[in-house]
Amino acid sequence: MPPEVSSHHIPVLLDATLQYLDPQQGNSYLDLTAGYGGHARAVLERTRAASAMTLVDRDENAITALGPLQQQGATLLHSDFLTAAKGLVLEGKRFDLILADLGVSSPQLDVTERGFSFRREAALDMRMDQRAELSAATVVNDWSQEALATAIWRYGEEQKSRRIAEAIVAARPLHATTELADVIQAVVPRRKAIDATMRTFQAIRIAVNEELTLIEGLLGLIPDLLTPGGRVAIISFHSLEDRLVKRFFAEEERSGYEARLRVLTKRPIGGDTHDVTNPRARSAKLRAAVKTKN
Repeated sequence: MPPEVSSHHIPVLLDATLQYLDPQQGNSYLDLTAGYGGHARAVLERTRAASAMTLVDRDENAITALGPLQQQGATLLHSDFLTAAKGLVLEGKRFDLILADLGVSSPQLDVTERGFSFRREAALDMRMDQRAELSAATVVNDWSQEALATAIWRYGEEQKSRRIAEAIVAARPLHATTELADVIQAVVPRRKAIDATMRTFQAIRIAVNEELTLIEGLLGLIPDLLTPGGRVAIISFHSLEDRLVKRFFAEEERSGYEARLRVLTKRPIGGDTHDVTNPRARSAKLRAAVKTKN
């Protein structure tokens, strides 16, 4: 594990996740974004079935940290969650419990050299999977001004997206996170500089990791991965993710007799009220559903 990553990682919305998944002894469990195993270990305390656990992550450091659970019998898949889900569906695998904790993990943010934070100097990377070719450096230095502006608007919902994209292109080449942050903050009003920088970094990270594309592909596979009566919990961290999950669950419920899922959370469970001791949970929202037994 990288030296900057604390061995004590607090999983987001843990109590609410356990409440809605309701793990029982012997249940099978699929964690599509296992990270450093905080949720998985809590589920294992209740299921007592490590051999029935499949843990997925595309981050090499996370896979290494999950080694002790593998030694207890869990299956590890070093993959993005969409590729893993497709493979599991083809194999005919079904699970009683499924969790997807979307977005960048705290340990990834905490490791400076990963380049996710604009507050510390690092190379422009932002890859969740270090094996991937596309990095933030490519997006920042090689994408056209139009493509950059579109990504910053679509994935960051930043109103000054065109101005920021123009400034980035004019300042090329950029090599460090702090350089990029300075360029952004120089072209937006000071009172909005931090928010604009956060939104732009979010947009670039989403583009690098194809996050929304992967989520859209995953959601349609969830019912096929659940056993009848099985439960799924999905934690999102920004409105773009949450909209996709909300819309998918709503469409499933509106399918009438053909509905495959019944929503358990009529409103999302917010980290700002249900996980107030964990600062990283402030923007988190959990939605859950159960597979119908039709």
